[in-house]
Amino acid sequence: MDFATLLGLLFGLALVFGAIWWGGAVAIFINIPSLMIVVGGTLAAICVNFPLHEVWQAVLSVVKVFGRRRVTANDVVNVMVQVAEISRRDGLLALERVETDNKILQKACQLIADNADPRVIRDAVRFEIASMNRRHSNTQDVFKRASMYAPSLGMIGTLIGLVQMLTNLNDPNSIGPAMAVALLTTFYGAFMSTMIFLPIAGKLRSISLEERLHLEIIFEGAKCILENNNPRLVYEKLSSFVPPKERRSVR
Repeated sequence: MDFATLLGLLFGLALVFGAIWWGGAVAIFINIPSLMIVVGGTLAAICVNFPLHEVWQAVLSVVKVFGRRRVTANDVVNVMVQVAEISRRDGLLALERVETDNKILQKACQLIADNADPRVIRDAVRFEIASMNRRHSNTQDVFKRASMYAPSLGMIGTLIGLVQMLTNLNDPNSIGPAMAVALLTTFYGAFMSTMIFLPIAGKLRSISLEERLHLEIIFEGAKCILENNNPRLVYEKLSSFVPPKERRSVR
């Protein structure tokens, strides 16, 4: 569980709904037609803007925002040092038998076992990073677009409410409540954009940058093992990817 994301979301919701509750009129902030315009309209606009499989992929990516296996750069460095130790002790071909759930690491071990040219490894990491960036960029764009559409649809809902209000000017008592309902769609749109869509897009970008760093460590480690499979030298080179205060010595 990513407690920073959960804590930030809960704290933001507590502040907003706490302010509403403090005003003593929670019920007036609930309006089903306004929610239909903002939520339904945003979803419809997103489906028009993106292929359905990209929209679905973006929905699934929300799981990453709230909970995922936490892997630090130090962890990746230590794994590559262990790979170097195996290659030095048992030979490069022994890396073919390394079992791991990480497909990129498995690919790196295979390249090392095949004694691939460093240029092949460099091309492999370039293609992997480009492919990952493309996938992650599409997912982030879904939420960025949603953060644009939600406030716009909120304004559309407000205009609809104002038109309906202006048709009943002969009843002064209905103007105040009607205006309040009209403004609710703007509130819903701004709230969803600021508290949900933009933060999710930002968190996904952070995750993408972290995964890119891990890819670079893996493939730089693979090249280093091919050049010199001394685990100590591998560590010294790869530790440059980690801030000095966060570095951990290999066991």
